[in-house]
Parts: sequence; C-alpha cells; structure tokens
Amino acid sequence: MLDVAEPRGIGKHFVAPEARRGAGDGARLDELAAALRLGAAEPGVVYLVGAGPGDPGLVTARAARLVATADVILHDLLVARELIALARPDAELYDVGKVGDGRHVAQEDTNDLLVRLAGEGRSVVRLKGGDPMVFGRGGEELGELLAAGVRAEVVAGVTSGTGALASAGIPGTHRGVAQAVAFVTGHGAGDTPDGDRDWKSLATFPGTLVFYMAVKALPDIARELVAHGRPADEPVAIIERGTTDRQRTTRGPLSEIAGIARRAKVRAPALVVVGPVAALADQLDWRGVRPLAGKAVVVTRAGDQAGTLAGRLRGLGAAVLELPAIEIVPTSAPLPDFAGCDLLTVTSPAAAGALWDALRAAGLDARALAAAGTLVAIGPGTADALSKHGIVADLIPKRAVSEGLIEALDELGVAPRRAIIVQAEGGRALLADELGRRGVEVTTAALHRTQSVPLTDEQLATLASADAVLFASGSAAKSVASSLTASGATDLRAALGSARPIAIGPTTATALRDLGLQPAAVSDPHTIDGLIDATVALLS
Repeated sequence: MLDVAEPRGIGKHFVAPEARRGAGDGARLDELAAALRLGAAEPGVVYLVGAGPGDPGLVTARAARLVATADVILHDLLVARELIALARPDAELYDVGKVGDGRHVAQEDTNDLLVRLAGEGRSVVRLKGGDPMVFGRGGEELGELLAAGVRAEVVAGVTSGTGALASAGIPGTHRGVAQAVAFVTGHGAGDTPDGDRDWKSLATFPGTLVFYMAVKALPDIARELVAHGRPADEPVAIIERGTTDRQRTTRGPLSEIAGIARRAKVRAPALVVVGPVAALADQLDWRGVRPLAGKAVVVTRAGDQAGTLAGRLRGLGAAVLELPAIEIVPTSAPLPDFAGCDLLTVTSPAAAGALWDALRAAGLDARALAAAGTLVAIGPGTADALSKHGIVADLIPKRAVSEGLIEALDELGVAPRRAIIVQAEGGRALLADELGRRGVEVTTAALHRTQSVPLTDEQLATLASADAVLFASGSAAKSVASSLTASGATDLRAALGSARPIAIGPTTATALRDLGLQPAAVSDPHTIDGLIDATVALLS
C-alpha cells in the first residue's frame, strides 16, 4: 500500500519544499505561459503529463506550466529532477515509480490516490516518463479517472522511441532504408516476458522495430526474431538512458547482440532498435562531433547561477555534473543611503540579486537607485543580472575584476566623491581600499554571503572521475577543498583525480594556488563565455 499520511523524505514519495526551485523560475515560466496562453493547473483536475525521455529540455511548455502550478505531483522514478524542481515550494510530491527489483508502488494504489486527491479539490499532475499513452499505462489511469467522474486531461510527451533514437542519430524511418517503424514492448501484462506474441509478424515487419523495456528479455527477443525469419546479421542498436548526459549506444548483429549487451553490461532503461537504420548511427552521430562530446565536466557554482553554464556546456556535448559547493544567503546588513552617491558598484551577479532582494524587502524597487549617480556592473554577467530587474548599468569595465573599474575610472577621468560597493560579506577589499586612498568616501554594502555546501563521498568520487572542474569563485574552490580535506585527503591535487581545475579569472586562480591546486586554465575574458571557451580549448 502507498502510505500517504506521512512523507517519506527526499526522493521517496515526498520532496521537501525547501530543496526545490530556484529563484526566478516562477517569473520566467509565467512570462512563457502568458506568451503561449497556457492555463494553470485547475482544482479537481488530474493531468496525465508526459515528461519526455530524460532530457528536461524536451518537455513541452504545457507540461512545465502544469508542474509549476499543481498542488500535487505524482512522478515516476526516471523523470528529470530539473522538471520536478519547477514545482511550487508548497506542492506535495510523491514518487510512485517502479523499479526492476520488485520495489514499487502498486498501480491500483496510484489510481486510488489520483481519484482521492482530485476529490479533495486538489490540482494533480501525474508526471510520467516519455508519453503517458505509449507504454506508460496512461490509458489505464485515464479510464479509472473517467469512471470515477474525475476531470482529466492528457498532455502528450516525447516518447523515447522517437526522442532517444533522434539523440543517438538513428532515424526510425529513412528513405530507401525503412518506410515504417513499430513500437513493441519487451514485457507484457504483469511485467513478465511476452512469450506468446506473434513473432512471425514482427520478424517480417517491413521496417524498424523499437523494443521498450527489453534488456532482460533481449536473448529471447533476438532468438525468436532470427528463428522466424529476421536476418541474423541485421544491425541492432541498444540506447541506454537516451537523451541524457549518460547516453550510451551499443551495437551489433541481431544474432550476437544479447552476448554483446551482456559483456558491455547494458542496463535499463534502454531501447533496442532492430533494423538497417541502426547502422546509420556512426554516419549521423550529431552528438559525437560536438567539441565536448564524451567529456565530463563538474560545475561548482551556486545552484541558481549554475543553470546557464551547465546548459551551454551540455549543448557542446559535455556530461555535466552540478555540484554547487556554495550557496548564496542574505545578510542582515541594511540598505545603504543612495542619496549623494555618485558611484554605485555592483560586483557580481549574486550581488545584483542580493541588492534587488534587499530593495524588495524594504518595499522599494529600482526607482530607489535613481538617487545614485553612475551605476557600474563588474562584468557582463552582473549587467545581465541587473537588467532582469529593469536596471541598466551605465558602465561595464572591460576587465571583469575590481582592477578593471579602477582602470575605467582613470580612462574616463571620473573622480567620485562618495561610492557604494555592493559585494559579498568578506569579499575583496581592493576596490574600497583604492578608492579610499584617492579620498573617496566608501560604503561597503555586504548584502549577501556565500557559505560552503559540504559534498558527500559519492559526489567527491564523481568529481575525481571527471575531466574538468570549473570554479567561478574563490569561495567555491575553498569549499571543495574543505570537503576533500574532511574526507581525509592530504594531497588535494591527487584527490581531484583526473579532474583539471579551470578558473574563471585571476582572483579565483590565486585562491586555487593558495590551496595547492594549480589551475589547468584561466579564462580570459573573466566571464561565463570565457570560462566555456577555456574549457573547450583545454578538453577538445
């Protein structure tokens, strides 16, 4: 039975609200919803929503909107955590997924829970991997809901039979090669291997066969297809974890594929593709030609800031592991008096966010900054962070460091009398010291601070197996070093294993060297673009 009376902890029927959702996600989704005229989840309605094959970028806008507005979400085990993270902070999340060793929530219990929650007037999303109506038991759940008089809506998703094949460079159909494609389950009712299916029809099907949930039954499938007339040398491809960072394709002839899969230790979830199109994987391998294909990269930025960097690295082919080594928290520092300030400097994207949060907490908005003079953003990333709140920087120094601002002031001949510097608590004092030396009255507004997030032994092991680890701040470097030391490491360079450190700029590079870690590369310019370019140059 599914116990719904008591949450089970992270990842087991319930996810603590505070562990979910980054700041700003809601506003961005609301803008998208308005543009596409997407309605929110309605009370008393159950939505059977396709979560796609694994890559969170392949979910529909409708799916994302419903996840972000539902009261309750019942999700499968393999649904992308990035999609689940869109849930409202107060939403209830239940993991009702099934796993191969028999540990699962019974389908009947899931059906009963859907009906009960809708009856309580809750808006409910049943989030299912792939498409709910393609081997997702969506038809069964829909039938139960309609029979109980519950309003329901089906939101189609990208099924792995199309998404994973496309990701692997294998077309389901291809002119002159295959004119049809069939989706076939590797298991029957009750999750037992299908031994009574029409193998003759499948063996003579004039096109591509795509088997779902077929890893365990692969020896039987291959044997029966060959026995009923399918060519023994026909190409077969097995796509594991299609569309994700861990996608892997194993290939071989039909008569040998079961042994090849066993030796390659192929594991579910995986698709088995039978047909001549499987031989096109090398020719059409669009993932493998990207500059970071096959490379594992660790991103240590704070969670809310990591998304853009991780997304762009994935677009270049990298398998990205997000291990936020620090988190940004507000301080109790008061807002400064902007009146009479002729130089307001915001030193980082995190500082920009902290400034905005402090303004809102005080019941103010961007108009409060009108009393200040020249607004400086240290780096284009900081300027972008400000612009999201309608604040436009007057000056962005060519070099995204404090020294760059000093150089810019000298070039412009600007001599401020009173300056405010918005930065992290414990941040560099170079700018304040230099301005003070020039007779400027300086106020430092430390509206936020960074605090370490300890990494687990498992995370540290994964970190050490990566090809590179990216540091966007000295505080992230110190936090990772602290976790390594706490785990018993005495030689930090050796503890990083194959992971080569890459620093976003000279300040971060200095912090790494002070820890005994020589950076393998230092980005120039000292921006996210520069960091990505440095990573590509080092690894490709």
